[in-house]
Amino acid sequence: MASELHDYLRRELKAMHGLYEHVTADLTDEQANFVPANGHQSLAFCLWHYVRTEDNAIQFVIQRKPTVWMEGGWPEKFGLDSKSQGTGFTDDEARDFRINGIADFRAYMSDVFKRTEDFVRNLTDDEAARQITVKPLGEMSILTAISGLCMTHGYRHLGEIEFAKGLVTARGGATI
Repeated sequence: MASELHDYLRRELKAMHGLYEHVTADLTDEQANFVPANGHQSLAFCLWHYVRTEDNAIQFVIQRKPTVWMEGGWPEKFGLDSKSQGTGFTDDEARDFRINGIADFRAYMSDVFKRTEDFVRNLTDDEAARQITVKPLGEMSILTAISGLCMTHGYRHLGEIEFAKGLVTARGGATI
């Protein structure tokens, strides 16, 4: 039987995923790729980085399965690197990053979120306690990896995305 902590993690991940879906629901490619004057990155970069991180963490690092990114042929569809997730990008690389087809990216994002939720829903206490290696962070339990790499990291980037969306709205006066 899953613990109260597992129940909390399941609810919070599902709620966070819903917020990502909501905040990106009506974005255009132009809005998603807008970089403010003197800015370091677009909303698209931040979104891509987080979703790729969750995909890598849940699918590859924890379950040792191919990522949704690779299975779906998403690198080719977007003309992006198959292994990169933005970690370690320079400011110039992040600023120059583009997603052409934000609506298609949302389909990828939804698939990642569904697979994460399915995995966490079926996570047992024993499996949650299993130790894994997350490079370059080191050894940690699966529960710690999910709470840190997905929830904490995800909420941080969600705030950045919401802020960036506000800048795009203020820039053009258009409702996003």
